[in-house]
Amino acid sequence: MRPDATAKALLEPFSDPNVVAKYTDGPRRFVPGFSDLHRMTGILIAERAPKNARVLVLGAGGGLELKALAETHEGWTFVGVDPAAEMLKLAERTLGPLGTRVELVQGYIDDAPDGPFDAAVCLLTLHFLDADERRRTARQILRRLAPGAPFVVAHSSFPQGAEERGQWMSRYAAFAVASGVDADRAAEGRSKVEAHLHLLTPEHDEAILGEAGFSAVAQFYAAFTWRGWVAYA
Repeated sequence: MRPDATAKALLEPFSDPNVVAKYTDGPRRFVPGFSDLHRMTGILIAERAPKNARVLVLGAGGGLELKALAETHEGWTFVGVDPAAEMLKLAERTLGPLGTRVELVQGYIDDAPDGPFDAAVCLLTLHFLDADERRRTARQILRRLAPGAPFVVAHSSFPQGAEERGQWMSRYAAFAVASGVDADRAAEGRSKVEAHLHLLTPEHDEAILGEAGFSAVAQFYAAFTWRGWVAYA
């Protein structure tokens, strides 16, 4: 999972300790139902994973989903992978005592252990990758999963027609403002998303999961410019 030069420009701030220190409050202000997304992720994993499940979390920097899943599923252990060392330090602080059940790995999907894992999670991450790298990453996740294991994924994904895209991005910024974000910061966030993320339609994203080899792909989450799917190895 290696982003191209354009996406790297957006990822670069995650290496800045001052930016990272303010990270944990950001997602809930830009992602509708952020905490509920974590709850749904746990429910979808628990449908098939054992009580002592080993879970791969790709893009785990910050530790927010790791903490949410560890708190609600005491028997699960985790491997969290992220390219940004500062974000992994934040994950350590976020997890606190829960960190004894989490192995943190700096890198990309190719740096993750081979598994097999009982489930995998990738939240707010794959939109940094173009379609080909997204597909390759999904394949690498698949090969690390036990047969039938669930994969829960969510990221920016919405209609990409010229008029539709602008309208949905306006809603993205408006939600942030309604959630307490300064209007200038929300506008800056919108500009960065439009300039640097690899934005695909939900139909394209769903097709990529199937092309990577996952089965029974189903959308479970839709909130303005965000979509989430569950699929199975």
